[in-house]
Amino acid sequence: MLKTVLLLLLCFCTAAAQAAGFADLKPGPHPVGFRVVQQYDYARAYKGRTDAVTGKPTTGELARPIQTLVWYPAPKGGTPLRYADYLRTEATDDNFSRTDAEAAAFLADKLQWAAALVGPKQAQQLFDQRMWAVRNAPAAAGKFPVVIYAAGGGGTAHEAADLCEYLASHGYVVLASRSLGTRTKNMNFDAEGLDTQARDIQFLLSYAHTLPQADMAHVAAAGWSWGGLANALAATQDVRLDAIVSFDGTKAQEDTKPVSRVRLTVPWLYVQRRSESVRELSAKGMQTTGILLNEATYADLYHMVMNPMEHIDFSTIGLRFAEPAHFTEYSRAEVEAAYHWTCRYTLEFLNATLKGDAAGHQFLGRTPSQNGVPAHMARLDHLPARPGPVPTQAGFAAALARDGFGQALEIYRRLQQQEPTFALSEGELNTWGYQLLREAHDVPAAVAIFRLGTELYPNDANLFDSLGEADEKNNDVQSAITHYRRSLQLNPANHNARQRLQELGPPR
Repeated sequence: MLKTVLLLLLCFCTAAAQAAGFADLKPGPHPVGFRVVQQYDYARAYKGRTDAVTGKPTTGELARPIQTLVWYPAPKGGTPLRYADYLRTEATDDNFSRTDAEAAAFLADKLQWAAALVGPKQAQQLFDQRMWAVRNAPAAAGKFPVVIYAAGGGGTAHEAADLCEYLASHGYVVLASRSLGTRTKNMNFDAEGLDTQARDIQFLLSYAHTLPQADMAHVAAAGWSWGGLANALAATQDVRLDAIVSFDGTKAQEDTKPVSRVRLTVPWLYVQRRSESVRELSAKGMQTTGILLNEATYADLYHMVMNPMEHIDFSTIGLRFAEPAHFTEYSRAEVEAAYHWTCRYTLEFLNATLKGDAAGHQFLGRTPSQNGVPAHMARLDHLPARPGPVPTQAGFAAALARDGFGQALEIYRRLQQQEPTFALSEGELNTWGYQLLREAHDVPAAVAIFRLGTELYPNDANLFDSLGEADEKNNDVQSAITHYRRSLQLNPANHNARQRLQELGPPR
């Protein structure tokens, strides 16, 4: 009887140990499925005709490889992966032709690398750790919001496997790919490299459309370091992203230049390592002005500081295999607890922004200590998005649709006061006016935009000519004659204005 009780107790403890994830993460209501999809982005080349290292002609596919890892809600059943199974995916993350033997050799080398850091016994235990996900499990019925994960610069697709499993268990479809450079496996840390990773995010977004489980009306991007900055850039380029999460994303002024401050308008959770002093920042050559976090005033920003965490701690690969010397001011247990709360805040943020969950909004509205975060571990600041129209053409158009196109000049001047760089060129206004005239068939609105153009650019003959055409459509012949005459004064070679004046006759 005693042996039976001990056996049952041992089984219970083993099951409990497997149920609790890394950093004591607890799974949600859904079992987790996992699969690897090897595909190419045929719209972009990755390799050149000549290998840049060997100088020999390149063989094989030239298109960009996007090995995609997918985590998703699944039914119960199946054997969970070992952590080593995630590590093994690195063998083929940019070369799909590698054999099983080559992948096994890669994993053996990886084990030696880990043993050098934490010792052979601990390395083997980490490799053998059971995860939550079951490879190629069937997909659960239903639709679930989508999260695209962008790895840190040069990072692996599985670097946040624990977070990805955690989100999938709470009802999300999560996709990730390796952070590859524009033309090589090594990331090029420049504007081109940043745009490359942002386009990888958009590729995964496109692929997500093919997944029956994916609720494409509710999509977010998350990422660490360089990937955390790339998702900010992607959010300015692709309005399908409804929210973003950045884990200690790059803040350096030079790196963030490609990110439009006024187009970053989605809710944003930014979780960073403990703050550095101005002296520490200066010692690294980092400017303390022009920081994206301070200038993205049109994003609804939740800015969180996790005091126990260093930059590398947001990658669970780095945290798993960190040497004892890495933990100085804070213990491993404290750092892992901070990672736990990082994942919890990510979940609640996504629940609030993608699912409209009231409990998620309430969680974000409380202080960390009120949510149970240990004292002195975290600080959260909420910086609501700046009210009023966003100083872009879309924001301007939305304000006009609400307040009336007759207010165009007044609202335009207000936007310029708010954002001095905001301006619409003669060509942009002329194109917009014709879109209203010929596509939207909103003649009064077209007249208002052309009139705004002539007020902003009083010496532009083309805008007066366009305004005359809109006047005609509006059955205002006298105004049309006046504006065609002004266009002809500014440009005597304007044959259209001359012809229209002859047709309309002399002014009355």
